[in-house]
Amino acid sequence: MIELMVNGAKSKVDVDPSMPLLWALRDELGITSPKYGCGVAQCGACTVHIDGHAVRSCQSRVGDVVGKSVVTMEGLRDRETHPVVQAWIEHQVPQCGYCQTGQIMQAISLLELIPKPNDEQIDEVMSGNLCRCGTYSRIRAAIHAAAAKMAEK
Repeated sequence: MIELMVNGAKSKVDVDPSMPLLWALRDELGITSPKYGCGVAQCGACTVHIDGHAVRSCQSRVGDVVGKSVVTMEGLRDRETHPVVQAWIEHQVPQCGYCQTGQIMQAISLLELIPKPNDEQIDEVMSGNLCRCGTYSRIRAAIHAAAAKMAEK
């Protein structure tokens, strides 16, 4: 048994330590916000936070996250009122929605590192998160709006 700290709670999984974290989250723990997109860390649909950093869970092994904090969209504090989530809604970012949890988790990490990013910084950090619907201009606008809202606090 491997003990993980996921969304603030200890969870035990009986898996091979080399299993990708994505599959442990989805198949063993029933946490479905991280999505399988490519399996090679190129699309960002599986993005979660590990010790506060945006990481692709499809390429993170279960054994490598023991003793670390894993946070998925389900574990976000104040998920419904989080400034990034609110900005996503206000700017009508999602179309199909498949990539959105990964996009949001990456955007939150970006704003924690760079509280007031410019367009180039947003494009650079978010470039690893693909949106097949092409909502990139709305993603950028939502990040700017969330940054402004977070600066007010």
